[in-house]
Amino acid sequence: MIDLTEIHSPADIKGMSIDELEQLADSLRSVLLTKLSTHGGHTGPNLGFLEATIAMHYVFNSPVDKIVYDVSHQSYVHKMLTGRIAAFTDPAHYDDVTGYTNPGESEHDFFTIGHTSTAVSLAGGLAKARDLQGGTENIIAVIGDGSLSGGEAFEGLDYGATLGTNFIVVVNDNDMSIAENHGGLYADLHLLRSTDGTADNNYFRSLGYAYRYVRYGNDLRSLIKAFSEVKDYNRPVVVHLNTQKGNGYAPAEANREKFHYAAPFNLETGEMVSGGGESYDDIFSAMMLDKMKNDKRVAVITAGTPGVLGFTPEKRREAGRQFIDVGIAEQEAVALASGMAKGGCRPVFGVVSSFLQRAYDQLSQDVAINNTPVVLNIFYGSVAGMTDVTHLGWFDIALVANIPGWVYLAPTCKEEYVAMLDWAVRQTSHPVAVRVPGVMASCDREFPADYDDLNRNEVVCCGSRVAVIAAGTCLKAALEAADKLKAEGVDITVINPRFLSGIDTELLDSLKADHELVITLEDGVIDGGYGEKVARYYGDSDMKVMCRGVKKEFLDRYDIGKVLADSGLTADAVVATIKKAIK
Repeated sequence: MIDLTEIHSPADIKGMSIDELEQLADSLRSVLLTKLSTHGGHTGPNLGFLEATIAMHYVFNSPVDKIVYDVSHQSYVHKMLTGRIAAFTDPAHYDDVTGYTNPGESEHDFFTIGHTSTAVSLAGGLAKARDLQGGTENIIAVIGDGSLSGGEAFEGLDYGATLGTNFIVVVNDNDMSIAENHGGLYADLHLLRSTDGTADNNYFRSLGYAYRYVRYGNDLRSLIKAFSEVKDYNRPVVVHLNTQKGNGYAPAEANREKFHYAAPFNLETGEMVSGGGESYDDIFSAMMLDKMKNDKRVAVITAGTPGVLGFTPEKRREAGRQFIDVGIAEQEAVALASGMAKGGCRPVFGVVSSFLQRAYDQLSQDVAINNTPVVLNIFYGSVAGMTDVTHLGWFDIALVANIPGWVYLAPTCKEEYVAMLDWAVRQTSHPVAVRVPGVMASCDREFPADYDDLNRNEVVCCGSRVAVIAAGTCLKAALEAADKLKAEGVDITVINPRFLSGIDTELLDSLKADHELVITLEDGVIDGGYGEKVARYYGDSDMKVMCRGVKKEFLDRYDIGKVLADSGLTADAVVATIKKAIK
């Protein structure tokens, strides 16, 4: 085994023999699995690209030669070889690095990336900048086969082929995205794999790239040979690697979808260590399967993330043709849903909040302007969602709720979520988005069967002087604050707005009679958010409005409780705000 504490930079592996490099691979895999089994993380992608990472750093001269990783969730070994080994060998330092490339950590990282299909375009930009300035370094883009379905990946490949200079695209082809691949492109990749890269049908050659195929993409000798052949190459070239996702760890090889991203697991058995319990993805998938069985027009769409929606392989098989995976292509998903809705179907696109950003134009042009009754089910739209900077879930309110025509609903608990989603699928008058609550909660209030009367708010408890309008899961903090204030003789009004895309002007006008302060709470960015709609409405009146939400900024691996408190979204923060205001 290799002493990994002696690896400080790629220069430390360049004099190694093949046997030593193979020992290095074993050592890296062992350390990687130890961390992942206790800490969680992207398991399959990093195990599958381990040997290729070693080979790239053995052949190329990083950071002079620049390597850009698509998504960058497969960059753990890259980090281990570029001076960050302690973050993988010492549990006390496990959180010293992010799960993605980060220029703040190392000169070997060039972009903070967490979304897919971007690397070819970014690397193409580096190559163009090099050419304009007379540089000669190698520019390498690493992209997985699953990411090729994204529109930006095609755009990057299309332009990159015209550069006419050194531009190396490494395609890590393990015949998988997060789940199985979907799309016509993958038949071409399958043909290339089955013919050792000799098929006349060649997507990359048709674009104008030179082409190298590596049949054994986890074999160091083959990889080093291929990378050596394209180093300093004088035209754009694709190096197509046939790799094994989860390579070297049997449970990850056997269940590639499960181990794409894994919570802590038992290293010996591969069994996940989790608390279980009811989840919104299970509720969503159960509801949709029931609707599919009773109505062949109902369909669920995913853009390469079926697990987020609770659609396991078994549930996908049960849904059959009514479950549609377009691959990692959110623009296609939204536009497809619009076409299906226009054709009389009831499409429901389930999507992660931060991934929906890629389809802004389609939300506006293809859906809203045409008023097609598409349904969105938006997951992780919350401070309590994913906490890394590339997956922040607090921008969706400002994004969706400000497009004319969209109805954006914010359920406060699972019962209201079920009621709202059921109505959204049944109605055919509007495009509707439902923001999945960030925290599982149950409540005993009754909810309407329809929400046709748009922008009608729910008054949960009545008081005077102060009204708190608390969207979504913020209602819990507002009600807790009301109880604390009531114990001190202060009765406030608490309102569930239900709708994030509009305001209840009748209710807001009525508050003027015996209220002097309105506080809005939203689990999203405050700039452009729901609260600003309320503040603007009251702008020419004597009503004082205080908007509470998340500051417009990028945070990385933040403490959820601290952000909520700093944003004024906890019960104690609401109480303190009200006491200060009415003192």
